[in-house]
Amino acid sequence: MELTISTPALLFSTVSLLMIAFTNRFLAIASLIRDLHEKFRTKPDTVYVAQIQNLHRRLLIIRNIQISSVISLLLSAICMLVIFQGNQTAARWLFGSALVMQILALTLSVFEISISINALKIELSDMEKELGRRSFELFSLRSRHSSGNPSRTTE
Repeated sequence: MELTISTPALLFSTVSLLMIAFTNRFLAIASLIRDLHEKFRTKPDTVYVAQIQNLHRRLLIIRNIQISSVISLLLSAICMLVIFQGNQTAARWLFGSALVMQILALTLSVFEISISINALKIELSDMEKELGRRSFELFSLRSRHSSGNPSRTTE
């Protein structure tokens, strides 16, 4: 398989979209942490602490997503340079490495999204207490059809 200079360039758009999306997520989460910190200072509550811990963990994952994406982009750019110089073997290794970093970033993004579900559970925990510890099906990956409860109907 011979790589052309346009092959590694394909990763540029993917990396750009990933960076924009997770930069926006990073900024939104940072803002939430600031708001929760202010609420905690006004009225200390363990729910705020749990939310901040969850959000902090997500920020660390997002940072790793961004680092992986930037490394992928850098490897793609270096790969293009190496292709231009005519070294196909090195180009293959660089492009493969760029793909691995992209896969890592995408895998981390799935992990971060799953953690964001836990943040919503924490946020709604007071409602669960109020309603008698009923769990929210919103967070279940199973559909209502597979819940095993025949009394439920879906439309």
